Amino acid sequence: MKFMNQSLSLFLSCCLVLASAPGGFAAQVDQPAAPSQAQATPVQPAQQTPEQLQQLVAPIALYPDALVAQVLAAATYPDQVVEADRWLQQNTDLKGEQLGKEVDKQPWDPSVKALTEFPSVLANMDKNLSWTSSLGDAYVNQQQDVMNALQGMRDRAEKAGNVKSTSQEKVSNKGQTIVIEPADPDVVYVPEYDPWLVYGEPIGIWPGWYWYPDLFFDGPGITFGFGFGVGFFGGFGWGWHHWGYDWHHHDIRFDHHAYVSHSRIFVNRNKFNAARGGFSRGGGFHGGTSARGFAGGRHGFAGTHSGAFSGFNHGGVARGFSARGQSSFGGGFHGGGGFHGGGGFHGGGGGRR
Repeated sequence: MKFMNQSLSLFLSCCLVLASAPGGFAAQVDQPAAPSQAQATPVQPAQQTPEQLQQLVAPIALYPDALVAQVLAAATYPDQVVEADRWLQQNTDLKGEQLGKEVDKQPWDPSVKALTEFPSVLANMDKNLSWTSSLGDAYVNQQQDVMNALQGMRDRAEKAGNVKSTSQEKVSNKGQTIVIEPADPDVVYVPEYDPWLVYGEPIGIWPGWYWYPDLFFDGPGITFGFGFGVGFFGGFGWGWHHWGYDWHHHDIRFDHHAYVSHSRIFVNRNKFNAARGGFSRGGGFHGGTSARGFAGGRHGFAGTHSGAFSGFNHGGVARGFSARGQSSFGGGFHGGGGFHGGGGFHGGGGGRR
């Protein structure tokens, strides 16, 4: 009898606890099969509008096709972008083929490894992590829209007279598609331009995007600095010549096949929702998908850096990454020159292959 009284007392105590528990907990206990509306239909970030995507791709739309492909693919791995950029900063003594061999040992995606050939581009992605993550998220979830935005921005720049063949790059029109390739397949020039001005009519810059040394030109046109020799990395499976674009099928090409990102940071919401009727992204890296507009400051360059990796403050961004990269990546400086084709020279020690 005493045992029964104790059991009854324990039972009544539990009932009192449940009765006094928060409503959410009681609802979960009493109605396990009827989740709340918020749980059944998780809030999904909005798709980027065409105007927002144009702002997003503006800083890279005029890069050579293969470099655009590498940037978009690597943007789906923002954590590896951070790691690779910091690794380069810590290994400035590595040069040429020795650097390529050490990069080859790293567990990074081929796209991230490929960007070590362009240290200033990689450093810019590290510095602008909020933009990088938004770019990766957009590519995963709106791939065709991103391609359309890229071509739309190229068309605007061409009409403004800022996209044409030079001694650094070859521009061709295939139907309505504008293709940009290096004039010399072993020397790649990264165009320097102001995304606010180069497309003719000014556009709003993606909020929180900041210019990086040797990737930004304070003027209305395009100029080129030193070229990056890619010959030293030709023997690695992730090197420059393994990348390209299939504009017809709206996808990145890697080793002549459609590139597939295996990053677990971004989820293809369209496929997941179709398969499961809704998916709430949990942990991981969330790219900004809110409405975008023109930010204050000079051409939209604000004064503080924020992003999902806000703890990773890019150290020493003012240092000339390109100086290190130009002498290390492919043997020597390959001079660019002024606006559109300022006579390049291929000086400086070290050979291209």
